[in-house]
Amino acid sequence: MPLQPMPRQLPESTPSAVRALLTVTGADRPGVTAELFGALVAAAPGSPAVEVLDVEQVVVHGHLVLGVVVGALDGDGGRTGEAELLSHLERVAEEVGSAVGVRVRVESATEPGAAPVPAPVAAGRPHHVIVLGRPIPPEAVAGAARAVAGIGGNIDAIRRLSDYPVTSFELTVSGAEATALRTALASVAATTGADIAVEQVGLARRSKRLIVLDVDSTLVRGEVIDELAARAGRAAEVARITAAAMNGELDFAESLRARVAVLEGLPAEVLDEVREHLVLTPGARTLIHTLKRLGFRCGIVSGGFTQITDPLAESLGLDFAAANTLEIVDGRLTGGLVGEIVDRPGKARALARFAAQYGIPLEQTVAVGDGANDLDMLNTAGLGIAFNAKPFVREQAHTALNQPYLDAVLHVLGFTRDEVLDAV
Repeated sequence: MPLQPMPRQLPESTPSAVRALLTVTGADRPGVTAELFGALVAAAPGSPAVEVLDVEQVVVHGHLVLGVVVGALDGDGGRTGEAELLSHLERVAEEVGSAVGVRVRVESATEPGAAPVPAPVAAGRPHHVIVLGRPIPPEAVAGAARAVAGIGGNIDAIRRLSDYPVTSFELTVSGAEATALRTALASVAATTGADIAVEQVGLARRSKRLIVLDVDSTLVRGEVIDELAARAGRAAEVARITAAAMNGELDFAESLRARVAVLEGLPAEVLDEVREHLVLTPGARTLIHTLKRLGFRCGIVSGGFTQITDPLAESLGLDFAAANTLEIVDGRLTGGLVGEIVDRPGKARALARFAAQYGIPLEQTVAVGDGANDLDMLNTAGLGIAFNAKPFVREQAHTALNQPYLDAVLHVLGFTRDEVLDAV
């Protein structure tokens, strides 16, 4: 389907009842827009005077699509007719097309009845719908479009956010209520395998200033407790407990104590060994580096252990870190913990504490995690992102990403690939 600029709803004070749409298509080159508007200004004597009511322009792989809605201004007490306006614009189109080698199509945009007040906008604040995939199947975009239309919404604009390491598109949708939009798009994501996130349009989206990341299976691959248990010869036992805890089947604090207990007697040196073999999730450094360049406060809140997370935070240049602390006596793990446990509610408290420390409102924070113990933190943040999470977590978070790249979070926040590269 050819890309068509869609006129937005006009304010009720717009005086022009007679309107026309000019659609410019062709190879993008400097001066096309200037030529068009110059021609509208330099109209021949006696030509209808016009006002610009709306403009949209996109460039896709060097191909320009520019849409301009103009209205006829009445002069000397008379009214400019539609035929007169269209005839004038056809002359402008021919002049511009000849000058810069593009095609300019002219068509009526006058509403039936030629009333100056347009139809009311459908209810619901505008939203951004971000579609991500590697690759994005056509049925994901088609399904999203059908879902939006099915609940009475309209796609006002589409732009590409990235083509690497994932492809992502941002659709600006009006006239759809948030809950209905998320519900409709969730089924599209489930059937097509694409990630589809929904964010409300507004300043709040770009005003985020702090991000907290879970560590195990989010910032790094795998679970540190499983690696420690393997060195104690109890890997299978601990892995079962970990899986149950992350799926929300066990209380996290209870499961943590049970898992830590099997580490009794391990030499403290194993912590250094495990830390040295940590593998960051692809895109983790890009995410942190980009957000820090953009002025974010970045840190980690983990149900893991400070003996691992504190050196990791230092190596990544993070601003803060919170985690549990393993008890060590005479160079060996006792199987116990020291201090307050950072569990599911503890993670949310840590997020609130760090936000308060830097004077950042909670609505301007982002949290990313994968397990059930992250849910309070995800729902406390202004935006909670379930990253490659268990189904139980995906269903309750604000949005979910199932891509293997952590820097895909940047596109949910509305940053393009070019903006990311500029921040490197």
